[in-house]
Amino acid sequence: MAGYTGNKEQVLARLRRVEGQVRGIARMVEDDTYCIDVLTQVAAATKALQAVALGLLDDHLGHCVRDAVASSAEDDGATAEARIAEASAAIARLVRS
Repeated sequence: MAGYTGNKEQVLARLRRVEGQVRGIARMVEDDTYCIDVLTQVAAATKALQAVALGLLDDHLGHCVRDAVASSAEDDGATAEARIAEASAAIARLVRS
């Protein structure tokens, strides 16, 4: 089960809002809107996506990683180490973006 399962509808609603923002940006470009206004909306959509990503990461840490750590005694910690490595890689991708 994915860590975000409990709030899946909320995540989907946020993604739909971002999708609407991106469609709005495309319309702005089609309408030859002033560059700075388009860039402002791109920045807003980017921040909204980052907020979704941070929420998903928080869910991953609070569910998937926590559960792997809790059950690590059964598998010599291999699953926990793998989940922690995945989370670290995800954080690194978010920081670089």
